[in-house]
Amino acid sequence: MDNTEENAIELHGDEEIIEVIDLHDTEPGPDDLADDLGDVDFGDPGNPEDDNEGWETEDEMEAEAEQDDSELTFSKHTGSVFCVSLDPATNSLAVTGGEDDKAYVWRVSDGEVVMECTGHKDSVTCAMFSHDSSLVASGDMSGLIKVWKVEIKEEIWSFEVGDLEWLEWHPCAPVLLAGTNDGNVWMWKIPAGDCKTFESPACQATSGKVLPDGKRAVVGYEDGTVRVWDLKHGNAIYVIKGQDGHQGALTCLACNKDGSLMLTGSVDGCAKLVNTTTGKVVGVFSVEGGKAKGSKDEEESNSVESVGFCNILPLIAVAYLDGTLAIYDLSTQVLRHRCQHEAGIVHLQWEESSSVVSTCSLDGALRLWDARSGNLLSEYRGHTAEILNFTVNREASLAVTASGDNQAKVFCLQRPDR
Repeated sequence: MDNTEENAIELHGDEEIIEVIDLHDTEPGPDDLADDLGDVDFGDPGNPEDDNEGWETEDEMEAEAEQDDSELTFSKHTGSVFCVSLDPATNSLAVTGGEDDKAYVWRVSDGEVVMECTGHKDSVTCAMFSHDSSLVASGDMSGLIKVWKVEIKEEIWSFEVGDLEWLEWHPCAPVLLAGTNDGNVWMWKIPAGDCKTFESPACQATSGKVLPDGKRAVVGYEDGTVRVWDLKHGNAIYVIKGQDGHQGALTCLACNKDGSLMLTGSVDGCAKLVNTTTGKVVGVFSVEGGKAKGSKDEEESNSVESVGFCNILPLIAVAYLDGTLAIYDLSTQVLRHRCQHEAGIVHLQWEESSSVVSTCSLDGALRLWDARSGNLLSEYRGHTAEILNFTVNREASLAVTASGDNQAKVFCLQRPDR
């Protein structure tokens, strides 16, 4: 405030406002006055700084909530949607499982419900189609697993295990595998129900994957060990443990197209590359100095949340809880790109026949990255809560997401090169 203004206030008392505005008469435009009004608090005076923050945050949230890039929203679930998968035969049907103890099979073209999977006793955290799309398996947290025949829209089999960690169909047979909290891995022929179990090391079987040959399954455990099981004979071919294993629970697994290599990810902040023929660890990947955002514990490492192999180039992707997507060169094991997200990454998926990798994160956005350049290609918004799972179709023309906002959404993926 200059001397003139001070004088005006001293001399005129009640007229101070008129005087000050007169002095600035030619300066402010309508936008400035609007800004001034934006800062006025019409309620409790409180703390002015907090009030400003409140206004801004609300506006930002509203703006983000208004942006919806999706083609279709599926809103039949009445709780968080935890999982989603597409039918492998046609990619025209999605199945989603939710906190409302239900799974729905629905058409991605119009959101029409094809089948409602009911009778679960807890949140449905696993739901997926069999290799030929004829069956759907749904599993809830309590361990109740149901199999449904899509054609007749009926349940044809059910079984109850301990608390369920994961569910996986065999890649070329009507055989279902499940891993449980007590460390057991189960395998059933569907619908006959012939059953085999793979004995527990007395800790959670946290993740599992059947290798492409259909003869072996890789299972990761809470104690950091990884076992490669022979499905026919029921024995562990390899146990990767100690220094070769992880120093914390396994979070994710992936294998390359021919199943010769697998990637394991853990809460210990490392991803390991394993030769599935020899059981030897042939590479270790970590982002130095990474700490989970907001982590108070110095010892707490930056958990690996998702891993995957590119099908067309020797590249792998590792997604971390601190929001880092790391692209590594498989042959040299050098970090090629670090793609930063503002929030933790939940899941990644490579496109079937390109070097594009997609991610979903806790900020509710789906992003497509070019792994060759490390550049962000596109970002899709529409969810008002974190995306908990997503999948991309074979042609990479659409993605289906599942979110904590009780919705699943279909996004059309459009890129300049298509």
